[in-house]
Amino acid sequence: LGLLFVGMQFIQIDRTNPPVTGEIEAPHEVMTILRRSCFDCHSNETKWPWYSYVAPMSWLVAKDVRDGRRHMNFSQWKGYNAKQKKHKRKDCGELVEVGVMPLWFYLPLHSEAELSQDDIALIVSWSKGEL
Repeated sequence: LGLLFVGMQFIQIDRTNPPVTGEIEAPHEVMTILRRSCFDCHSNETKWPWYSYVAPMSWLVAKDVRDGRRHMNFSQWKGYNAKQKKHKRKDCGELVEVGVMPLWFYLPLHSEAELSQDDIALIVSWSKGEL
């Protein structure tokens, strides 16, 4: 079992952060929340924690970041057309409002990402274009 664990460490995953090609523009208060709670998975500015270097956790973290960037990438926002931006903002607000985002399993190791009711209300208002 120990040899298997050691062997898994040789299977490296991609932990690169591609260049930011067009960051989202949002009010300062919204950007603060997005950076704190969303950017690790939904931007090209991921902060790779220590456990993202230890297999098999590294594989799971890399998959979550890939999936997050694929669904919504705040670092490539300018590459989305107007319809996509509107849809992604709407989804962002809805997922935050119902408590799906941030993901429940992300929060125990990233307590700073937890959203207060005020944070949620601000993101929801922004997502509806009210800010």
